[in-house]
Amino acid sequence: MKPINEVVKTKPWLGWILFLGTMALVFFIGLFASSIMERRAEVVFAYKPTVKLMDGEPRNEIWGKNYPREFNSYYKTQDTTFKSLYNSGNKTDMLAQDPKLVILWAGYAFSKEYNQPRGHWWAVEDIRNILRTGAPKDEHEGPQPGTCWTCKSPDVPRMMKKMGIESFYKTKWGALGFEIVNPIGCADCHDPETMNLVITRPALIEAFQRQGKDITKASHHEMRSLVCVQCHVEYYFRGDGKYLTFPWDKGYNIEDIEKYYDEAGFKDWEHPISKAPMLKAQHPEYELFRMGIHFDRGIACADCHMPYMNEGGVKYTNHHIRSPLANISGSCQVCHRQSEEKLKENMYSGQKKCFELREKAEQLIVAAHFEAKAAWDAGAKEDEMKPVLTLIRHAQWRWDFTAAGHGNSFHAPLEVARLLGTAIEKASDARVQLARILANHNVTKPIEIPDISTKEKAQKCIGLDMEKLNSEKKEWLKTVVPKWLENAKLRESKYKI
Repeated sequence: MKPINEVVKTKPWLGWILFLGTMALVFFIGLFASSIMERRAEVVFAYKPTVKLMDGEPRNEIWGKNYPREFNSYYKTQDTTFKSLYNSGNKTDMLAQDPKLVILWAGYAFSKEYNQPRGHWWAVEDIRNILRTGAPKDEHEGPQPGTCWTCKSPDVPRMMKKMGIESFYKTKWGALGFEIVNPIGCADCHDPETMNLVITRPALIEAFQRQGKDITKASHHEMRSLVCVQCHVEYYFRGDGKYLTFPWDKGYNIEDIEKYYDEAGFKDWEHPISKAPMLKAQHPEYELFRMGIHFDRGIACADCHMPYMNEGGVKYTNHHIRSPLANISGSCQVCHRQSEEKLKENMYSGQKKCFELREKAEQLIVAAHFEAKAAWDAGAKEDEMKPVLTLIRHAQWRWDFTAAGHGNSFHAPLEVARLLGTAIEKASDARVQLARILANHNVTKPIEIPDISTKEKAQKCIGLDMEKLNSEKKEWLKTVVPKWLENAKLRESKYKI
């Protein structure tokens, strides 16, 4: 083989090719190196703080000065346009959509007003503007305890530190309205100095302690779920002090929690139609998520609801917290290779089957409540009714456990189907026993269910004066809430930024 210099002498055009090729290679290597340096510079300067965050700083927009990418994505949680097959991000009136809920929750505040929850941005506004928290004439009062504010605002940890945890819970809901003004955000999950994920609500820490676990030993990946678990769980208000408690002492599944409540003799309320001692599930997303395949595979809540994003050389968490169905390419398709339509079809298929079972369970439980009333009216005694009321309690508890969590039929479809199946079984058993009790008291004709085909008819059926309640609510929003907002402006003006 001839040396390269001899080849070039005989073919001078080859030299130009080598020269130009070398120049092009050097040029592209230079661009690549420049890109690397630029991305490194972006990372270095991306999170250079511009303001000093004070301990307990509750205002998301102040955190946003230091973390604009995260804040700008969080800001999008005010968007309410998304709608999936059954749920949405807007303020859908669920009682109007399914009037049977009014009967199921008769005697409980949810029968007055229940809307689908909107994004975190709306947390404070929506809890103020709903009949479930009442409409007290005195802004320092209110039928609900301060515990109801616990998951709604980063002002809560600040006030707990100032007042003490027990005092915060015991204080009237209305009396805290002057201070709870910022919606769910940065300070709920992050340390202002290190930006590490932190648990700011004592109920989760206390639940772990009772199980002999130290939550401070949790890994960063585990924390990407646990900061959500502070709120997206089943809970109850324990004792006269309404102390927020997670009922996990016996375990996480529904039978464990049910046993915990039954042994404690706890009830959320007594149903005015059947007189059954009822349990109201809150939103047990974590408990059911633990029963699904994604938890088993080590997926965290944030992996699907807050997936990572890249901007230049900066990787950050998308704080537009929402249904993965609104961002299939950024969430589901990170792991799954099927098309968006196929993935959506798979999800909706399971949800449709679960909702069929849910509808059947609701029909049977509603009928059981009215048949229990007929039994009482016919002269049934407490000792013969007690087993039936327990069946109604346990049937509705299972139905509510599946219905209260908005992603449960996706998180754990098999477990949801199992719970709804047992709800149907228990409600059917209750109705069989009620038929025997009614027959023993000479009632042999089928019990007629009142017309509850609309929200208005159902609410009238249980004796709610909605005109009066809505009038009180209107007055509340006109007179009391503006005082809260004015106080918030005065308080914020005193902060030093």
